[in-house]
Amino acid sequence: MKLRTYTEADVRGRRVLVRADLNVPLAGGAVGDTTRIEESLPNLVALHNFGARVAVISHLGRPKARDAAFTMKPVAAALERLLTQKLRGFAGVHYLTEAVGPEVARALAADWRREIVLLENSRFYPGETKNDPEFARELAQPFEAFVNDAFGTAHRAHATTVGVTQHLKSFAGPLMVKEVEALSRVVERPARPFIVVTGGKKVSDKLPLLRSLCGRAETVLVGGAMVFTLARALGLATGKSLVEEEQIDACREVIADYHESTTRLVLPEDVVVTTDLESAAGMANRTLAEIGEAEMGVDIGEATQDAFAQYLAEAATVFWNGPLGVFERPPFDRGTLAVAKAIAENRSAFSVVGGGESVEAVKKLGFAQAISHLSTGGGASLEFVAGQELPGLAVLAAG
Repeated sequence: MKLRTYTEADVRGRRVLVRADLNVPLAGGAVGDTTRIEESLPNLVALHNFGARVAVISHLGRPKARDAAFTMKPVAAALERLLTQKLRGFAGVHYLTEAVGPEVARALAADWRREIVLLENSRFYPGETKNDPEFARELAQPFEAFVNDAFGTAHRAHATTVGVTQHLKSFAGPLMVKEVEALSRVVERPARPFIVVTGGKKVSDKLPLLRSLCGRAETVLVGGAMVFTLARALGLATGKSLVEEEQIDACREVIADYHESTTRLVLPEDVVVTTDLESAAGMANRTLAEIGEAEMGVDIGEATQDAFAQYLAEAATVFWNGPLGVFERPPFDRGTLAVAKAIAENRSAFSVVGGGESVEAVKKLGFAQAISHLSTGGGASLEFVAGQELPGLAVLAAG
């Protein structure tokens, strides 16, 4: 997929609206992790150096209405600090408490060539997630061009990803291009063997991916709570493990499809179970057939960790999305960390890791530099690899 990109001639002296993904975690009223802000910097620096007048918009969290806990003010402070390190003579980030209306018009009318404007949280406006045409028109009105560099939101047909493109000449930013190039390599021309690791809570979220990989990948390794809906579809007891009852029939169909294909669908040989998520005291290792009525599966077991590591050691292309256990509660993070380590140790493979917990596991072990591409979009990367059209990309397609 080829995207439209901007040149200096497209943006010099123009008012440019930038959609960035600044949806960062907050802690104590400040930004807790600046990774997503850092990913947005190359685009902002390039536009600033090209002489564009830049205003940035992003969502933050999932507020249902205007909420002081989700203003962009702390993001503005972190963005200003990071940009000051990159730009000479930078006058700072001008944070606005609105995204549309007179306050924006006044700011854009001023001489703010040396500043970057940060607009208020896009999700403070109901028209954002509804892709409301009037809101999109009002948002676009003060600008002359639009650059979308927020791959993590490309699977959403929102006003700031799709709607504004109806009113402005629109381009993909460098992060968007990098994401598409890396994921296209996985989708269109994976070196063989192509191994996929998928986890997470809900199998319903991963069924499109599982269906699309059947016949495309050599092996699909499955972990996380989604294992237990698949296990129930095989007639196995799952105790108190998370099971999506309404997805059991769909899982039976997926399992049957894999049986008839050349792709191996690999479930865990063993899992870690517990009767209490708050304590490691009741941990035990079980095969899927041995899970007790009072037990819940919370991680892949040691034998499975070794088996998955062996598959990954032989891979030429790897795509991983989703934790293999209850990653946020150690020691139930061991399976996820083991998979991260195995992927990082295969230096000859082209590896793509997407999804918050998966990326966090890689970084936690200090393996980020060993991964070919860390995707900034969990859901977006999942849908891209599953072959689904991403609305935010479709409107930026070249030609």
